[in-house]
Amino acid sequence: MVKHSPVTGRYVTIDVDGMEYKVFYLQNGTGTPLVCQHTAGCHNHQWRGLLEDEEITRHHNVIAYDLPRHGKSDPPHNVEWWKQEYRLTADHYVNFIVTLCDALDLRDPIFMGSSFGGNVALQLALRRPNRFKAVIPVEAAANSPGFYLDWWRHPHANAAQVCASGVWDLMAPQSPDMDRWLTWFYYTQGSEAFKGDLYFYSVDHDLRDELKNIDGRRCPVVMMTGTYDYLTTPEESEATARQIPGGVYIEMEDIGHFPMSENYPVFRIYLKEALRIIRERTSK
Repeated sequence: MVKHSPVTGRYVTIDVDGMEYKVFYLQNGTGTPLVCQHTAGCHNHQWRGLLEDEEITRHHNVIAYDLPRHGKSDPPHNVEWWKQEYRLTADHYVNFIVTLCDALDLRDPIFMGSSFGGNVALQLALRRPNRFKAVIPVEAAANSPGFYLDWWRHPHANAAQVCASGVWDLMAPQSPDMDRWLTWFYYTQGSEAFKGDLYFYSVDHDLRDELKNIDGRRCPVVMMTGTYDYLTTPEESEATARQIPGGVYIEMEDIGHFPMSENYPVFRIYLKEALRIIRERTSK
């Protein structure tokens, strides 16, 4: 029996800070746009469960894109990108997301990102609160130092294996073996971009002195972190949310650093609660 997924994929070409990007994204659903950013060194397949969730896509237009240099999105086409080291900055990251939302003509989207995608969600709430209905930072914190390391691309190491193996213990043991191995597999494919992503994650992202300037009433911020995440601990995420006026924190039990791909059935329980909170706060 042939079963076709309702998820469709398309490319859109955008210009960000003088860089021309051909960006691939997956889409399914109708209603409020829900824009999803994958974790560092990975791609939009992490959101496969959400993209095919009939209950959520009934009310949300779910869009999961590949950041340039990840998945099916190439490096910039108009520059000799191979002649310089890739280092993702907060400025460029924010500009990319806003430009993509503009290009897709998304009105009042909710932005959700995980890990370094969760950290940029905080950046968006600070810098562009009027562009987003709300943000959902997953596995995020105000600051994540210590992970921008040369050995992610050391010539004596198998970079793909090093990057992938680094994610294994960050997943909860309760998560299904199939989904844990798929998450591992995704990471074997993204080693080239991983270190550059971590420049944003561990060097350029630091909002410790800026959290008080994020208005969680103007742009609701609902943070979610798994109990098995020792990279960005629940304590760090909760402390971040507490310093944001109007910020909300949800702790996700029995799940780790890659909740949307390692155990989507558990993740969706908490996501539905986050979306409920956002509806309540934005319907007034």
